[in-house]
Amino acid sequence: MLKVVIAGGGTAGWLAACGLSSRLGSLLDIRLVESDTIGTVGVGEATIPPMRNFHRIMNIDEQEFMRETQATFKLGIEFDNWGEVGDSYIHSFGEIGQRSWMAEFHEFWMEAQTQGFGGSLEDYCLELQAAKAGKFATQIDDTRLNFAFHLDATRYAKYLRKKSEAAGVRRIEGLIKEVQKDQQSGEIKALLLDSGELIEGDLFIDCTGFRSLLLGESLGVEFDDWSHWLFSDRAIAVQTEATEEPVPYTRATAHASGWQWRIPLQTRVGNGIVYSSRFMSDEQAKQTLLSNISGDMITEPRQLKYRTGSRQKSWHKNCIALGLASGFIEPLESTSIHLVMTAIIRLIRLFPFGDLTEALADRFNQETRTEIETVRDFVILHYKQTHRTDSDFWNAYRTMEIPDTLAHRLEIFEKNAYVWPDDVALFRVDSWVQVMMGQGLNPRSYHGAGKLNNKASLQQSLAKMKSLIDEKVQKLPTHQQFINHYCPAPQGD
Repeated sequence: MLKVVIAGGGTAGWLAACGLSSRLGSLLDIRLVESDTIGTVGVGEATIPPMRNFHRIMNIDEQEFMRETQATFKLGIEFDNWGEVGDSYIHSFGEIGQRSWMAEFHEFWMEAQTQGFGGSLEDYCLELQAAKAGKFATQIDDTRLNFAFHLDATRYAKYLRKKSEAAGVRRIEGLIKEVQKDQQSGEIKALLLDSGELIEGDLFIDCTGFRSLLLGESLGVEFDDWSHWLFSDRAIAVQTEATEEPVPYTRATAHASGWQWRIPLQTRVGNGIVYSSRFMSDEQAKQTLLSNISGDMITEPRQLKYRTGSRQKSWHKNCIALGLASGFIEPLESTSIHLVMTAIIRLIRLFPFGDLTEALADRFNQETRTEIETVRDFVILHYKQTHRTDSDFWNAYRTMEIPDTLAHRLEIFEKNAYVWPDDVALFRVDSWVQVMMGQGLNPRSYHGAGKLNNKASLQQSLAKMKSLIDEKVQKLPTHQQFINHYCPAPQGD
């Protein structure tokens, strides 16, 4: 039986333990080493829809998970002040309009706009309209909504731990004093704890956070710094009491030198500010955050420092890094937990039951790198595509050079309205369209498919789509009503 040792707990560590034990548990001896004296980052409380697929694969009951983590539903993210001060748009998880093989819906809508009708592009997305109305259900009539969750990250890690230990994972308390390597192969042999206990293994999973104790410090895998594209290097998080019913979306409000999140849970609210120390002091950031929260503080503000970037490899020798130990993109699009989950699925599919071949590692690294670079480009888009001139922070972003992959995407959209899904099928066509157009990138021309229908036909088609969405939104319960029915937090929590 192969011995798998997970170094570090938190969300990444216990996700790895839960994923491996639920799918490969009978083939593996899984141990997780963590210390109660080391805190976890634990501020990532918003997720994206693929999390639901991961939970299904791992046989996690959705209602149980939501009760245990005091979760609420998420239909998208509201972005305020990003294109210009006073602007607001929602990047929703839903599909806009109806697809055509010849052209995307937004191009038909642009033709309607040229002819003087069609309303707002937002009118044609059920999830977006439900979010604006504060309504939610997993399904209405024959339509399933596309959604994610807001959750308590600390409770989530505890929930995963309970699942993992029930599946046979052994937790070992202790600080890692030394990473011992084989002198000939350079592979990791064992972890020596401060207690003197030696934890030997065949495969090691590094979930030690930004430090990357195994992959980075011990095996020497270099870190590619992307802070020249994403300037923010600090965050401050604080929890507050809920003062109103939770809305089914995350709020991301841009400030002069960063942005602030607001994530509503069932009994409290997660708040935080992401900023660059080049443009804003820690004290300024703290005051900006505290002046824009509501409700009494439950916790004291907690500061985090980080570097945006990625390890050049996530799998090297017999060590695989997950989460912050592998790389980090700021939480603007709530992708951190997702990147851990996809890496676990990738590991399960490529698991080295034979030799620890370089071919498996190369494939893992290639897919991981493509995925995180895709997330990087999508997040950069939000900063680059701004018209704000009110601070050095926004001026620097607006005028900076960007990755060629993103520059190409922006150029072809601006000139022709053409957009395509990303290489890893994470951000769909509608995601790119909503952010680009939401922040003022309006194409100069578009596909002529909309001209193939006469005006009356196009007008009738769009009116019918909008009417059906309006009818469904009217039928939906409020977000709070659905939570009360589906997954209320246990009394006393």
